Amino acid sequence: MGNNMSIEKKKVGVGFGVMLFKGEKILLGRRHVDPDKADSELHGEGTWTMPGGKLEFGESFEDGAKREVYEETGLQLDEIKIICVNNDKNEYAHFVTIGLFSDKFNGEPKVMEPDEIVEWQWFSLDNLPTPLYFPSAKVIENYRKKLFYISQ
Repeated sequence: MGNNMSIEKKKVGVGFGVMLFKGEKILLGRRHVDPDKADSELHGEGTWTMPGGKLEFGESFEDGAKREVYEETGLQLDEIKIICVNNDKNEYAHFVTIGLFSDKFNGEPKVMEPDEIVEWQWFSLDNLPTPLYFPSAKVIENYRKKLFYISQ
């Protein structure tokens, strides 16, 4: 038998993006341009993204989203609901992304992890910044089309 190289079994991750609405504006953060700092397995460095992150073992989607939003922005979510699910993949990684929505929260967004997200800003849905992180763009598309899942 020849020398068999072991192939690492790739796994699908679970993450979430949270649409935070204040009035008619959505909160987006600009990821650091350095891939080592942006901390994005889907390589979203330099893009604008919703708050969010990866689901931890044993966590509900809602609790994970509340935790990540607080860790990234300092905002305390009072209410949150699941609005969509997406299948996000590229050559680097593959994630099931749960989209959540909240317009009931306390505080003002602060840069809590400056190495990852360098700024938070409120944007009108009609005037979104570019480039958008593609999983966040898809959650916005779900919201606009009032669709839970968009096949691609």
